[in-house]
Amino acid sequence: MRVLVLNSGSSTLKASVLAGEHERAEASVTVPMKGEADAADALDRVLRELAPDRGGSRQIDAVGHRVVHGGAEFTRTTVIDDAVLARIRALAWLAPLHNPVAARVIEAARAALPGIMQAAAFDSAFHSTLTPEAYLYALPYEWYAEWGYRRYGFHGLSVAWSVERAATLLGRSDVGIVVAHLGAGCSVSAVWQGRSVGTSMGMTPLEGVVMATRAGSVDPGVLLAAQRQHALGARALEDILEHRSGLLALSGRTAEMRELLVLASTDERAALAIGVFERSAAAAIAAAATALPRLDAVVFTGGIGEHAATVRAGIVRRLGSIGVPPVGEDAADGDRVLVAGRFAVLVVAAREDAIIGREVRALAT
Repeated sequence: MRVLVLNSGSSTLKASVLAGEHERAEASVTVPMKGEADAADALDRVLRELAPDRGGSRQIDAVGHRVVHGGAEFTRTTVIDDAVLARIRALAWLAPLHNPVAARVIEAARAALPGIMQAAAFDSAFHSTLTPEAYLYALPYEWYAEWGYRRYGFHGLSVAWSVERAATLLGRSDVGIVVAHLGAGCSVSAVWQGRSVGTSMGMTPLEGVVMATRAGSVDPGVLLAAQRQHALGARALEDILEHRSGLLALSGRTAEMRELLVLASTDERAALAIGVFERSAAAAIAAAATALPRLDAVVFTGGIGEHAATVRAGIVRRLGSIGVPPVGEDAADGDRVLVAGRFAVLVVAAREDAIIGREVRALAT
């Protein structure tokens, strides 16, 4: 069975084909995508690259879509029909940068590949094991009971893969793990024996660690003051929090960690942005550890977590007070254990596609 996995972001469409029982991608491609309006064209470019003879040797047997937000109703990978697609669209208010684009890609894929089973894998689903004390906000209870305002958590597909790989690398599964998914979007999750027990992202992907262009957690009073004193409305605040904050705002130059690392030796604000990021990530890791009966390992994944060795070392250096040993600036590639012992530190390459492909295959057989 050849499964096409589609991972739609706000500016790119990543695609890979997984064949048979192998979790290694047979082929992959990333194409630029200008949001919802460009989804059909982006999918067409993907199919021309990965499945030019759709009825021949490179035919697609099933399609798996990564969808960021499944709300409280989608807690597992789900076969897509008209009703499911409508619900994904309806949840767009919780992930306005992601769900509308994913819905448009799904719509285009169903039109381009009729009769082929397609399923949605939800980033929020892994965190459906959170308990009320982990997902409730200290706000009027009716906001949760009547409106559904609560923590959901994200990056669940990446976290699931990281936990699985960490268990293999460590040779044990009865572990308390904190997974730091650090990339353009960042989250930190606490996982006890394979189950999510805490995560830094909240009702939306805005909460938690400082990100590329997202602010992460901020004092709500700052936003109230901006509304009162500077007449900033909801749409202006949303644009600032989503697109004009984070590393971009701190540095004043770029949201890319690779560029900041080059600039840091001569640019004070670039160095400051990196320092704020490291402090934010370390604080989230330390907080996540409190959700675990025992901390055994910290796993870094995502673009920054995997490749920015100096940043990774800087984050770990700030965790000495909770017993995590320092790591060197290891710039090697691949999944590996950086430090073994009472507290292990690992790097795992993000592979959401492997989890999606496996779950889609299980639904199709």
